[in-house]
Amino acid sequence: MTEQTQPAALNAIDTRVFPPSARRGNQCRELKIGEIRATDLTAQFGSPLYVIDEDAARSKAREVRDALRSEAERIGTTATVYYAGKAFLCVEVAEWMAEEGLAIDVASGGELAVALAAGVKPETIGFHGNNKSISEIERAVAAGVGTIIIDSAIEIERIASVATAQGRVQRVRLRVNSGVHASTHDFLATSHEDQKFGNPLADAPKLVAQILGHDSLDFVGLHCHIGSQIFATEGFRESARRLLGVYPELAKLAGRDIPELNLGGGFGIAYTPAQADEAPEVSRIARELADIVAASCEEFGVPVPKLAFEPGRSVIGQAGVTLYTVGTTKSVQLAGSDAAADPADLGFGERLYVSVDGGMSDNARPALYGADYHVVLANRESSAAPALARVVGKHCESGDIVVPRDLLPGDVRPGDTLAVATTGAYCWSLASNYNYVPRPPVVAVTNGTARLIVEGETEEQLLAKSVSGATPWSPAPRAAACEIPPAAH
Repeated sequence: MTEQTQPAALNAIDTRVFPPSARRGNQCRELKIGEIRATDLTAQFGSPLYVIDEDAARSKAREVRDALRSEAERIGTTATVYYAGKAFLCVEVAEWMAEEGLAIDVASGGELAVALAAGVKPETIGFHGNNKSISEIERAVAAGVGTIIIDSAIEIERIASVATAQGRVQRVRLRVNSGVHASTHDFLATSHEDQKFGNPLADAPKLVAQILGHDSLDFVGLHCHIGSQIFATEGFRESARRLLGVYPELAKLAGRDIPELNLGGGFGIAYTPAQADEAPEVSRIARELADIVAASCEEFGVPVPKLAFEPGRSVIGQAGVTLYTVGTTKSVQLAGSDAAADPADLGFGERLYVSVDGGMSDNARPALYGADYHVVLANRESSAAPALARVVGKHCESGDIVVPRDLLPGDVRPGDTLAVATTGAYCWSLASNYNYVPRPPVVAVTNGTARLIVEGETEEQLLAKSVSGATPWSPAPRAAACEIPPAAH
């Protein structure tokens, strides 16, 4: 048994992946988050349960905001930092982010509605998406959304038409693909050409000319997002250089300097202690990004534009913890070939399957991306020897895995509470009702108090949506049923 697998290490709470407030109580030795015991939280709000440490989320928002702004100021410009609504959005979290000086990016009419309900200033909202509906565009323009990100030539005409009809001039950015493929999962890399977002960089002059042809559109710059969960700045370096390389041509088309550049973000975070040494410091990322922009602007002879960043999960991810209750456990023998297939499994002759009361319905990332997570026994400490554990859910899928591989005390048993770290981003927002399992609630904790910020669902609520005996509907007769409608513009 190595030093890392001693029982003391199994009981440790690593605040590189858990919120800074997470610790074991001095007497009860239970996990506490925001000074509240995990079992008190599940007793009050149920299990599974998403827990968000408000202080951790706010602190990280300030850290990211200050780092990017100060480095932008160093090179003679300003920076706007957008909170990623898709990572996790509810009214209260939107309020936190606005209060901490972050703008909000949204990717649907629903996310826009949440941001507006939270009192977020419309001019600080950026509206993303590759298929914004006419009604969504109308709502965004009417609300005074600060920037709409154009994802295709069709959207140029749609947004211009809506803005003209409303007598407004709408600020827009053009999303382009720089061709830089971030070193991440293919589904998280968003700037190579063969994917649904954005436009080829080579098409930027033609599309910008189209935008400039509309008096109802105010073109403010390019937008690019090279991916998510990015640990290095090399991709940003090349992407920024390619984007700024076309700014001289765009400036000629516009007859003025292009005032802004959104470099995206997707800064990576550690999901496991093993990743903690690799995760970049926000201050280092900010410094390197600023240097990249300054050098590229000097190279191409363009003034340094106002910058915008979308740091993504790095703001909210570590602030979240999911609590589960163990239902069953079983040990499975590892054949020699199975153990040898993954070096991390060597030294263990069996795997302990620990089934909990949630699963892929509350955390789809392991199934979608093969994501790793870190788990600890939350309701007690244990002196038992470590077991190679796989935490799995209750769904009817063999891929229903919450934590693919971690070490838990070998005496973990039914009724125990487990805590999975770093679940603040892309867990609740990707949640589903697979197998008719209700989505869990979300609670915010701070300084010994807890409050519900997203209500959980009940089976009765799910059942009420299942309609029986509704009045049948049939389409109205049409004179030319086979006529193909004209293309929408």
